[in-house]
Amino acid sequence: MLGLLQRVSTASVTVDNAIVGKIDQGILLLLGIQKNDTTETADKLIDKILAYRLFSDENHKMNYNLQQIAGGILVVSQFTLAADTNKGLRPSFSSAAPPAQAKELYDYLVEQLRRKHPIVETGIFAADMKVALVNDGPVTFMLEMQ
Repeated sequence: MLGLLQRVSTASVTVDNAIVGKIDQGILLLLGIQKNDTTETADKLIDKILAYRLFSDENHKMNYNLQQIAGGILVVSQFTLAADTNKGLRPSFSSAAPPAQAKELYDYLVEQLRRKHPIVETGIFAADMKVALVNDGPVTFMLEMQ
């Protein structure tokens, strides 16, 4: 499971000209789900995201996590993260989970996040989404759970 974390001042997702998810300060999580991913993989990623220290303290050191700053998290499914770009000029998506498996794990991850954190917004799985964000820093990290 791949999670691209972006520290944001604000982020939103629009589908069919309507905002479906929006947060202020927090994390935009672009989520890539692969064939071998399970609920255990999702649980590991959730725990790491909630504890990951990417917010600055008073000394401008990244010492605070999402929960410590009471920030939001916006989860957006992005199967293109699972692309194999090593060969040729067109990405291969052979390692991406099939849509039904990916949707099940996406829903599970969002449900578990909502149990553990009060501010969770989402895009719409498999929709054509427009994502807007102000990347704060910029600070961006790729987490990979196996």
